[in-house]
Amino acid sequence: MINRDELLKEPIEDLNLKDLRNYANIISDIFEKVYGFSSEGIIRASQVLKEMMREADLRFLSFTANLVSTGLRGLFADLIKEGYFNIIITTGGTVDHDIARSFGGKYYKGSFDFDDSVLRELEIHRLGNVLVPFESYGKVIEDVVRKFIPEIVKDKKEISVYELLWEFSERISDSNSILKAAYDKKVPIIVPGIVDGSFGTNLFIQSQFYNFRINLFEDMKLVKDLIFSCKKSGALIIGGGISKHHTIWWNQFKDGLDYAVYVTTAQEYDGSLSGAKPREAISWNKIKPDAKNVTIYGDATIILPILSASLLS
Repeated sequence: MINRDELLKEPIEDLNLKDLRNYANIISDIFEKVYGFSSEGIIRASQVLKEMMREADLRFLSFTANLVSTGLRGLFADLIKEGYFNIIITTGGTVDHDIARSFGGKYYKGSFDFDDSVLRELEIHRLGNVLVPFESYGKVIEDVVRKFIPEIVKDKKEISVYELLWEFSERISDSNSILKAAYDKKVPIIVPGIVDGSFGTNLFIQSQFYNFRINLFEDMKLVKDLIFSCKKSGALIIGGGISKHHTIWWNQFKDGLDYAVYVTTAQEYDGSLSGAKPREAISWNKIKPDAKNVTIYGDATIILPILSASLLS
């Protein structure tokens, strides 16, 4: 039998923007010389993002939860702290992983090839090649929700999700936390699928004792108000699913995004939203016909540090 301690010996560390300062000119120094194939996409995406930062007053960062189990968590937090993005749209698992890691949960470096039956016996979850010990996930989230919900809902029997997340964020001290960064900058985190995960399930359980409700319509109203009041909007959309769709869906009501950068590993041949390119979104009014847009095919754990570094140049 594999020794559990042997598997859990290299914790995942968070990447920060300061770690990338020596690579600020990576686009001009490397990718503009290579240029071919995917390099061109990285060059164009960097250009679109830089223009988006200058011209768009509403800037969406949309991503999927799996990335928050990696060192990208700290990078997401820094991109929020530094004001690059002012609205976040993500999935329920982002809240799970961020709270778990903010309150002492440790995730570890692993392998895609481990025997999952053995991992189950050792009480270790596997998320790709990231190892999540049982005690670092569900129990941590359950304890946090159970501890703070009574004081949060004491005078509030109904609350929007983004405000509820700010309430939890106020109680976080981890500088690499996405939730804390958003709270400090008063950036709303919109999670349309909040009940799909441990945090949401524990909210439901606690609602049975404290008689409170979450109000997703208030989150939708906030997004609607931001969309209708902005002059230009842009989005960096990493991955697909509900976070991608919610971002482009709401932008159709202002005739579409002005800027869009997709980072994805999904393909369009099966008609999935996750694989759909920006050109398809144009037909739905979700992206403007004259919008600056680009799709990069690749793993976000490689692409995002490159794009983030280029924003520092």
